[in-house]
Amino acid sequence: MAALLEKGVTLRERYEIVHLVGQGGMGAVYQAKDLRLDGRVCALKEILPELLSGLTASNQPLDQTIEQFYQEASVLARLDHPNLPKVSDYFSESGREYLVMDFVAGRDLHDILLESKQHNTPLSESQVLGWASQLLDALDYLHNQAPPVLHRDIKPANIKVTPQGRVKLVDFGLVKVLQPDDTRTVTVVQGRGTVAYTPLEQYGGDTGHTDVRTDIYSAGATLYHLLSGQPPSDAKERFLQPGSLTPLRVICPNLSARTERAIFQALAMHPDERPHNVRELRKLLFGTTDSLSESQVLIPRLSWREVMHSNRLLVGAAAVLILVATLLSLFEPPIAGILIGGFRFGGL
Repeated sequence: MAALLEKGVTLRERYEIVHLVGQGGMGAVYQAKDLRLDGRVCALKEILPELLSGLTASNQPLDQTIEQFYQEASVLARLDHPNLPKVSDYFSESGREYLVMDFVAGRDLHDILLESKQHNTPLSESQVLGWASQLLDALDYLHNQAPPVLHRDIKPANIKVTPQGRVKLVDFGLVKVLQPDDTRTVTVVQGRGTVAYTPLEQYGGDTGHTDVRTDIYSAGATLYHLLSGQPPSDAKERFLQPGSLTPLRVICPNLSARTERAIFQALAMHPDERPHNVRELRKLLFGTTDSLSESQVLIPRLSWREVMHSNRLLVGAAAVLILVATLLSLFEPPIAGILIGGFRFGGL
């Protein structure tokens, strides 16, 4: 692994490294100051050329791989959506490739999930659905680009929640752009994603067919993890052992049937059995293809039985009142009115 950049190092005479945010098999991410725009903080994603070359399915020369990286990075730079960090620059320096994007403050859902487990306070369905609505907004935007853009590594660790409560889908390390004249995809940095959130077809690299339903599977796996507190069985295990995916309502008895059905359909092994696009998944989850505001998803949709159960005291009181009113009506002829203080009320 190449040496990490130290604090104070300046790239392109503009980006001063503040500290390392994280690192992995694809490279590293740094927080940096933009010396040209006072007060601006950005994130630098560093991708090593040898990783670009080694992780590309084809045996194309390194210069072609880097050119491909620039073409894909230019697509990312054109994206503009409130639930995505804005990519503002990309460049090469000292044999390394860099993407520059907005630095997203806040915590990722992986950390939030760990904290909830430590305190034994599972995440609520309404809270998770609120995040899901924003995540689907981002995916719908990506998938409707021309050509469509796939993220291919959706998971709790790649979803951040800002202090203002806005969801941001981050880490474009495996992002791919669908080619209009090819059923396969071309990748910025080839990879297979994270096992628990990766559908079976993605393990084939560029020899397998991936499309928007690949992201839909990963989104379903992410929601499964957030609601149950445990990642779903991975696709390879499910292929070898059908039925190994535990039903969500076995783990979360209070979960609505609608949410469970939507997530399990998103997690279908064969792409044809999943929702064909984000709008279909949104309709399964929320009953509408339109984007929902936060206030609209704070209350999960309940069946009439669940509504009756949750309001059983009010229902019981109403039943008693109806019974009393019925009994009074039977005795209406003898009751001419009510006498109070010498005055008659209610009679004729």
